[in-house]
Amino acid sequence: MHNAHDTAFTLFLADEAETLALGGRLAAALHPGLVIFLEGDLGAGKTTLTRGILRGLGFAGRVKSPTYTLVEPYTVSNLYLYHFDLYRFSDPSEWEDAGFRDYFNRDSVCLIEWADKAEGLLPAPDWLIQLAPEADGRRLNLTALTTNGTQCLARLAR
Repeated sequence: MHNAHDTAFTLFLADEAETLALGGRLAAALHPGLVIFLEGDLGAGKTTLTRGILRGLGFAGRVKSPTYTLVEPYTVSNLYLYHFDLYRFSDPSEWEDAGFRDYFNRDSVCLIEWADKAEGLLPAPDWLIQLAPEADGRRLNLTALTTNGTQCLARLAR
């Protein structure tokens, strides 16, 4: 997939099962304080990947898209994971009004879909994960954008 010195990798995921399995592998590399942007069109697999991450962390409950709630909080062991979907944001000031800034701290992992809807208000992402349809599956590109993100990606290589 990649080596410990890479800051990015790409992978073809043939189906939902492979997307869930990769999410489980990504979970092993995560630690509190990470910000991850998930990019892709509607139906690209962003929530499926998030479900795989949560399963990999040991969460057995229902994982649903936060399209209408804007954020779904999860607590697994001592980790707080927040899954945001900002698709319905029409004005970046909604971010401030909702009080979401408090979710971004050293004790949490934040996964954000449609981060561009709150452009300039979000912390810089440690990982950028892009999903795009390809053949009968999807192509995933993961790029580490910070030292923290690169360290997590190196853990994935081990």
